[in-house]
Amino acid sequence: MSERSSGFGAFLLGIVLGAVAGFVFAPTEGGETTRRKVSKGLHNLKELAEDKVDEVRGLLKEAKEEAEESDAEEDDEPEVTTREQLRRRLEAARRRRARPPAASDEEDEPLA
Repeated sequence: MSERSSGFGAFLLGIVLGAVAGFVFAPTEGGETTRRKVSKGLHNLKELAEDKVDEVRGLLKEAKEEAEESDAEEDDEPEVTTREQLRRRLEAARRRRARPPAASDEEDEPLA
């Protein structure tokens, strides 16, 4: 099925390219105007592509700078090891267990 689809796509592409070539190489005065329009359009397209490439380069440069800044900030803080994280969690759990349980609101309500 994909071979048939790609063959049909190639056929349509051939039709389009043939029509464009016919307009560009037409011997009449209309052909010259078409050639000028096409070359002007291609020139404008080239300029647009260059502008977009510059824009993407700027975005990539900004993203790289932000990443480097965040890496520098992370380097300032000491890295907490897994063992230290577990120790802190264990201490917090012991403190929670050592506290007396708070009286809940459910015990103060009268039963019906």
